[in-house]
Amino acid sequence: MEKTFQIIISGQVQGVGFRPFVYGLAHQYRLKGMVCNNENGVLIHISASEERATEFLHALLQKAPAISVIQSHSLSELPLRSYSDFRILPSESKHQIDIPLTPDFVICESCKSEIRNTAHRRFGYAFTTCTHCGPRYAITTKFPFERANTTMSKFHMCTPCETEYTDPNDRRFHSQTNSCTECGIQLRLTTADGIPIATDTPGIIKKVSGLILSGKIVALKNTNGYLLCCDANNKTAIGRLREKKQRPTKPFALLYPSLEKIKKDFELGTAEEKALTSSAGPIVILNPKKNISDLALGAIAPGLDQLGAMLASSALLTLLMDALKIPIIATSGNIHGSPIICEAEDAIQKLSGVADYFVHHNLNISFPQDDSVVRFAGEQRITLRRSRGLAPNYLNSPLSGNQKVLAMGAHLKSSFGFVPNTHTYVSPYFGNLDNYEVSQRYQESITKFTSLFETRPEIVLIDAHPQYQSSIMGRELADKWKAELYPIQHHKAHFASVLGEHRLFETEEKILGTVWDGTGLGDDGAIWGGEFFVFENGRIERLAHFEYVDWIAADKMAKEPRLSLLCMLPESEREVVRHKFSQTEWKVYNTMLKKNTLKTSSVGRLFDAVASLLDICDNTSYEGEAAMLLENEARNYTGGDPIDFLEGRASQNIPTRILTANILKAKTAGLAKSQIAHGFIHTLALSILKTARQNHCGTIACSGGVFQNSVLVEKLSQLAQKQGIKLKFNRILSSNDENISFGQLCYHQYIKN
Repeated sequence: MEKTFQIIISGQVQGVGFRPFVYGLAHQYRLKGMVCNNENGVLIHISASEERATEFLHALLQKAPAISVIQSHSLSELPLRSYSDFRILPSESKHQIDIPLTPDFVICESCKSEIRNTAHRRFGYAFTTCTHCGPRYAITTKFPFERANTTMSKFHMCTPCETEYTDPNDRRFHSQTNSCTECGIQLRLTTADGIPIATDTPGIIKKVSGLILSGKIVALKNTNGYLLCCDANNKTAIGRLREKKQRPTKPFALLYPSLEKIKKDFELGTAEEKALTSSAGPIVILNPKKNISDLALGAIAPGLDQLGAMLASSALLTLLMDALKIPIIATSGNIHGSPIICEAEDAIQKLSGVADYFVHHNLNISFPQDDSVVRFAGEQRITLRRSRGLAPNYLNSPLSGNQKVLAMGAHLKSSFGFVPNTHTYVSPYFGNLDNYEVSQRYQESITKFTSLFETRPEIVLIDAHPQYQSSIMGRELADKWKAELYPIQHHKAHFASVLGEHRLFETEEKILGTVWDGTGLGDDGAIWGGEFFVFENGRIERLAHFEYVDWIAADKMAKEPRLSLLCMLPESEREVVRHKFSQTEWKVYNTMLKKNTLKTSSVGRLFDAVASLLDICDNTSYEGEAAMLLENEARNYTGGDPIDFLEGRASQNIPTRILTANILKAKTAGLAKSQIAHGFIHTLALSILKTARQNHCGTIACSGGVFQNSVLVEKLSQLAQKQGIKLKFNRILSSNDENISFGQLCYHQYIKN
């Protein structure tokens, strides 16, 4: 007996070709009815027997588009309706939206094939996309995801594109980003002074590839923002880019023409290859082979043995890399510390002193994003930067959505988290909120999100540090919206983020939380950063920490590892580092130490101290530099059994000064830097496991920027496995301060306080 059924599919199902897929499947099953997008995802009506409707739903779930993510589905009977055929209807939205925001997808193989095929009408078209690939979040202005609700709305499809759009058998059937050379996005190449050079894509690609090969720097607008590009084989060009971008030593990412060429130059495991070729297409940190091609390695990543590589994310980059056939530098189009630029006027104003030439296009970017960055420690994924392709959804969230909550996150590596409905959204990385432009981008994005969801938060969560810009803005917004305001301690939010990712809040097991980072205001007024917590019975309690040492010279200490070393050595040993300071500095800093009252337990600063002690780094030009150089040194150790610099430790708290004094003894004894660096990280791993055993914890949850260190994560994983202890790390989110906003949301919902 024929009935009418309603199917609702929720999840990442808009902008992924889901309606065309449903249309095709309905025709295979010879069903009549309709499909449309709505505020909950995809709405389907079919006329069928109950058995046939169940079969159809089962097939739909099994064969859904690869880039879709189905979180929930329902099948219910409606009053009998009559349909003449099966159609895709315009979106209907009667209520506030309650769906994930579809992320950007890298160009698919079919589109690559078309832009390389001289017989195809999209040959050489730099903005070729289909239902399986292209920008989504970057161009969204509102939802549901329809062309009219994106920045593609100003491009009206020509007759051939319209034909594809309405053809059920075409890959671009109902593709909202559909366009071509005749009706689509236009490129233009100019000098740094804005003088036009070319507007035809083949001419631009040929000219730009020649410019890069001749040593020029080109600012190129991709679909997520501008990139600064130069030849990765050219030390002079890279040196100019460093000087002009004010980025003296921070590593640059490489854009490769093919996976085969990446495999030729790098050691590539299954996990790394899967990440590189995923729909997100992040930068992946890799180990170069000894016979790596003629790259200017020392200029690309000074002092480091690992490099970040990625594949082309768009048709434009694919065409450029096809022409170049060599890897190039492709770094965010900004001045160091500022957000990625997405508008031509802004690019010309700020980058004309950096780039020699510009490639602009006329597609507006609503949400600019940096490229995401990941690395691996064995099979453990470590997200370094969560942005293009990975944000802004947090799918399968443990949060209920019973209240509308905005979490403001931290100050460095800022992000915000939003629960306006049954879904959780964690914004892409923004950066340091001390930078005015970063702060503006962060505030603008919050405004766009609240507008997109047509809702105001009822609760605002902030970091407990009252002077963080995120905290200041959070207080202002709470006052403006008449919302409740709750401060949450920084490191407890870190811990809660891992508990949330692994859905551990309901466990009856006692879990050790190890939260190590550079800074965060503690409950006692000290600067925490080397913390051990216990989660039990819905509560988080501080268990132990690294011994307090002095924190002097405010933020300067985070930029000068030699200051961390001065503070962390026993007073009797400080004379050995006197040569790192001028006579005036030595006097001033020792006076500060005598008068200082601010203390810290920071493991981030401990890494800095050890890097300085080993004469690896005394002053940094970017955050985390000393720790990365120390990690690099440790990775190069190939000797025998590692050293435990705290052998015999019995106390709960970690004796920081004894640790640094023992490392100094090893250096004085003539041990190699790599052996000492490796021993230091080994000692840290042992200290975590010992704390777990002392407190009868069979599971350890680790968070904080220190756990971006792949040597530490791999060492800890190996030792924990031998001891039968389970480890939990941030996987979807970065372990650094990007996860604070999500941790605040989890803490607020689950932790008794």
